[in-house]
Amino acid sequence: MAKSKKEEPQTEKTKTKVEAEEIKEEKEPSMTDALKKELDEKNDQLLRLAAEYDNFRKRSQREKEGIYSDVKVKVLGDILPVLDNFERAAETSGDDVESLKKGFDMILNQFTDVLKKHGVESFGEAGESFDPNLHNAVMHVENEELGENVISQVFSKGYKIGDKVIRPATVQVAN
Repeated sequence: MAKSKKEEPQTEKTKTKVEAEEIKEEKEPSMTDALKKELDEKNDQLLRLAAEYDNFRKRSQREKEGIYSDVKVKVLGDILPVLDNFERAAETSGDDVESLKKGFDMILNQFTDVLKKHGVESFGEAGESFDPNLHNAVMHVENEELGENVISQVFSKGYKIGDKVIRPATVQVAN
């Protein structure tokens, strides 16, 4: 009967095979350990990156809310002196219509200056061409003296900041 491999006496050749397999087995665990260590490092990096992103997102949200609040405070702070002047005008006693009109004109100019300071522009004058992106036509009139799609009357001015319309102008359009 043939002898199995285990029963064969160890020769020099089989000894080197066994030693090679033992060395291979020793190397494999160390390679596995190295890969596990590298995987743990990458997982740690990924967790840190996710935490950094979460912190960045929260910080950006807080900054955005802070900027919004700061802008509101700034604009309203600029409008409050106008309110003060309205209150002063309301408290005056007297029947002098000219001084009252002069006071309201000064308040109107002050308020207009505040709007200009914040980049607000008015638009919508009689004689301008009608633009549905800027104007809200509430009436139409036939007038031969005016051209096609020309604003004949303005009921309320429109306002914009840059290209962004705050409020369209309410107008009457001719033809």
